[in-house]
This record gives sequence, C-alpha cells and structure tokens, in this order.
Amino acid sequence: MFVGPIKNYQDNGGEPHVLVEADLAAGVCSSPLSKYAGSSTRICRPVNLRTEDLATLVAFAVDRIGCRYDLHNLFDLLRYLMPTPPIPSRLRRRFISIGAASPTQALCSTLLAQAFQSINYPILPIIELIDDEKASSRLHHHVVREILHIRNSALYVPRDFDISPYFEIVKPTVEEGFDYKDLTWMSDAQTGGTK
Repeated sequence: MFVGPIKNYQDNGGEPHVLVEADLAAGVCSSPLSKYAGSSTRICRPVNLRTEDLATLVAFAVDRIGCRYDLHNLFDLLRYLMPTPPIPSRLRRRFISIGAASPTQALCSTLLAQAFQSINYPILPIIELIDDEKASSRLHHHVVREILHIRNSALYVPRDFDISPYFEIVKPTVEEGFDYKDLTWMSDAQTGGTK
C-alpha cells in the first residue's frame, strides 16, 4: 500500500519508505518505492477517495508496522480456495473464518481490506436487494434498494482489488507512453536488428 513518506523510516541510502506491505519474513513493514523498480506492477487506485479518509487509511497501515505475518490465515485462505475435503461453496467462508485474523498478524490483502473497511470503502461487498416500499408507493412503481454487507477481511485476495468496480487500474508502463515497436524480441536479438 502506497502511503507516502513515512516519518522516521528510510533505507541505508536515505531513500524514504513510502510503502507498507506484509512480507512473509519481515511481517508488516515499510519499504522504499525503488524495491519494485524492476517489477511489473499494476496499481489499484480507489475511486473518489476523500482526503480525510486517505489520512485514516495511511494511519491504519502505518500503525500496523511491526505486526507479524499471519501464517494461520494464509493456510485458512488456501483451504478456502482449494478445499479438501470439498466443502459446499455456500459454507466455505463461514467455516474458514472461524478463529482466523489475529489483530497482531496480517496478510497483505487482509491488511488492505481492513484498512478500507475502517473507512467503509467498498472492495467487493456482498449486496442484498430489498424492497423499498416507501419509495415504491411514492413513485408508483417497484423500487429495490441495495444494502451492502462487509465481507470477512481475512478472505480477500489481491485479485479482489483488481476486479472491484470501486478501484481504477493504473498500469505504469502504459501511462508512461508504451510503444510496442520499441520492444526487442528474441528474433531481433539474434539478428542484431529490430523489426
């Protein structure tokens, strides 16, 4: 999670730490942006996030620095995604979430889900449709309202942020002016030219 410069956190070269992440070895920690300089990245940016809620998100993430990585939740999540013995889909979330998600441990997607849930920002909520009788009688036609329910934060995976309709996908390579003609393919490298 990008949070901007974190006070009193920087690497040996003086580069400020601007990311909070959950790492298997280090737990929840901060990192400089350069850590991912050579990586293929996608940025899931929340749409229309208010400034005051952004501050709450950042504080939530920074406050978790030092928490351990949640291996118990990782195994529960794996059991949920690949159940053995098979558990009916409708019961999996309830079965797996029992006893999971210690407040001093985190997975990266769980940490993000908890941060966004702390400000009631949706990721992939469960949507319940209910009849709105007051509006129906006033407008003389059937009206249905959507009521959102929070999912268990321990059951989120990175893909959930990617497919959420509430997050914009930013691809830095494309944003920087990607030109497919500038790529060097194996056949080009062998002949020493470009096509």
